[in-house]
Amino acid sequence: MVAEVIINSTARKLNRVFDYNIPNQLEDRVFVGTKVLVQFGNMKTLEEAFVVKIKEKSEYKIKDIAKVEDKLTEEQIDLAKWMAKRYFCNLSDCIKLMQAPGTRTKNKEKRISDKLINCVYLKKSIEEIEFLIETKKIKSDKQIKIIKFVNDNEGCTVPEIEIFTDCSRAIVKTLEKNGYLEIIEKKIDRDPLLHKKLEKTNKLKLTQEQQTAYNEIEKVIGKSYEQFLLYGVTGSGKTEVYLQLIEKVLKNEKSSILLVPEISLTPQMIYRFISRFGKEQLAIIHSKLSIGERYDEWNKIKEGKAKIVIGARSAIFAPVKDLGIIIIDEEHDSSYKSDMTPRYNAKEIAKKIAKQKEIPLVLGSATPDLNTYYKTEINKIKLLKLSKRANNSTLPIVKVIDLKQELANGNRSMLSMDLYKAIENNLKNKKQTILFLNRRGFSTFIMCRECGYTVKCKNCNISMTYHKYENKLKCHYCGAEENVTTKCPECGSNKIRYFGTGTQKLEQEINKMFPNAKTIRMDTDTVSKKNSHEEILNSFKNDGIDILIGTQMVVKGHHFPNVTLVGVIAADSSLNIDDYRANERTFQILTQVEGRAGRESNDGKVIVQTYNPENFSIECAKKQNYDMFYKTEIALRKELKYPPFCDIILVNFSGTNEQEIIKLSNFVYTYLYENLNKDSEQLKIFKPMPSPIDKIQNKFRWRIIIKGDMTNKANQVFNNCLKKVYDKNLKNTKVTIDVNPNNMM
Repeated sequence: MVAEVIINSTARKLNRVFDYNIPNQLEDRVFVGTKVLVQFGNMKTLEEAFVVKIKEKSEYKIKDIAKVEDKLTEEQIDLAKWMAKRYFCNLSDCIKLMQAPGTRTKNKEKRISDKLINCVYLKKSIEEIEFLIETKKIKSDKQIKIIKFVNDNEGCTVPEIEIFTDCSRAIVKTLEKNGYLEIIEKKIDRDPLLHKKLEKTNKLKLTQEQQTAYNEIEKVIGKSYEQFLLYGVTGSGKTEVYLQLIEKVLKNEKSSILLVPEISLTPQMIYRFISRFGKEQLAIIHSKLSIGERYDEWNKIKEGKAKIVIGARSAIFAPVKDLGIIIIDEEHDSSYKSDMTPRYNAKEIAKKIAKQKEIPLVLGSATPDLNTYYKTEINKIKLLKLSKRANNSTLPIVKVIDLKQELANGNRSMLSMDLYKAIENNLKNKKQTILFLNRRGFSTFIMCRECGYTVKCKNCNISMTYHKYENKLKCHYCGAEENVTTKCPECGSNKIRYFGTGTQKLEQEINKMFPNAKTIRMDTDTVSKKNSHEEILNSFKNDGIDILIGTQMVVKGHHFPNVTLVGVIAADSSLNIDDYRANERTFQILTQVEGRAGRESNDGKVIVQTYNPENFSIECAKKQNYDMFYKTEIALRKELKYPPFCDIILVNFSGTNEQEIIKLSNFVYTYLYENLNKDSEQLKIFKPMPSPIDKIQNKFRWRIIIKGDMTNKANQVFNNCLKKVYDKNLKNTKVTIDVNPNNMM
């Protein structure tokens, strides 16, 4: 017997099958999905590969499979094949998503399953390390690779570093000797739920609307596939419906997957589920767990010990046995779409799995994605509505403040007079406040008032952001840092001024205005460490914190009983982006943040500050009227032919040689123009242009935009085009294709 295998490699040239003989002694262990080790080419070491087909014989002279490792199922391999074609990537890229974390073998007999006690940490701050790299005091690529891995996986072990960086233990020791890393011997506790002990709760009595929604979904559990949209206002009790549906699935001896968009939402959801079901049958999958924790959770699922899986988008690939339902909370959230290869959409994957297993798929949101809601109108998804809050609390009163009028009245502070008075009143009444500003840092750019020069990143064509606490300028695209300049490098003037505001500056202003208030900040800069999301949220809830300042991670799904005031500092930030979804994203984020106020017996108040009070998305958010927003926006989309009335396909080019990019983009444009419009595909192809941000990390960026339907024929044309591109062996230019991307920049 002969196995067709795909080599576990990101190289495009290896995105094809190779034949290997199955030795007699391994015949009963090799199936489609089996991970094997093979001698590949002239390499002395064994390479990891996956069996994707078994056949009787090969037309070539072939080598034997050397060793059998783990196994995926045929269903997983079929899903990976579909993904590779759908998302224009290597088959091995998709297979990796379905492997247990930490099991890539590659000639090493180490295993993440070994519960080791040597944990590796950075000894210096990441800012100090980045400065040493920038000044070439740390030159070695392998040392830099290890440092970045340790920063992303705090508390990892030396074997983990060896496996995932392909660097030796000796380099780790060198970094330790030079004072960049420290290795601390301690016992690893790899149960992420170990210390989460909560009182058991019983299911709540459902409201009439909740019961109707539950009954509709319950009808198909264990019987057939159907897709539902549970559209409920903030605080309407969608989570209680999820809990009772999962309880029903458990009684049928089936398992469940619940996806949440943000790591910051996971702790709160976990508490609800532990208190209802206990922790023994729960498994958690998200990126802030260590590799060892993820490995253990993955195995817990694979062995059938965990019946409920909660996690971010990658949890959709968990090896769940006897799956009975998939639930996607906050389904409108952009984080369900991956921005890295493979550029998959977890909602599409969930739909394919649910159809395959004939189980219900439930999408939940207070502000559904327009594409999802449109599908309810054309009867592709069943709509279930929750129009009232579950505890009979009223929706908050929303007031929109025109910042142009505030300026005319002489108020140049970050807070309008109304918001200032509301915070003052909240502090007197011992109530909590959330202030939302979707920009981190202190100032968004630095400019010379003499000549207009702005400080831009040397690697990216984008303004650098000032971070006051570190006294550094940072690029939020590539991570580069610079010392703050006091003289203009163009004209020599000292009239350097800071413009724009970020969460650091807001925090400083609040501390000045309300010196007796206890504040806490939640943004990317404060949640880099493990469990920091949970610590900040718990501190806000339990430690007498008066004001929580944060970016969008504070607005979704959180339930704080004592929060009665929410202030939106700058509602315009999401309006002023070069994206057809700007209005939709503005409406969604404002409605979500408004939903944090007055969730219990106390009335809630929301103050939205904006320079565009007449914008219809802000008006609709003020009224918390999704239907009105939807009707206006869907009419615009239809007129302009934007999704859901077509697909947007971006062909992206990046590389160090701009002339090579221009030449290649013109070749791709010509190929697509000549081939896509055959058979009246009706796709509109725009000529190659530089991307809005035309340089990131010292790489030039161009793109081709295509509008139309991504049919099977069109998909094949794109895949054929990529093959022709990779046949050119261009080393300096990378080409990616993204269907309905999150980011149009």
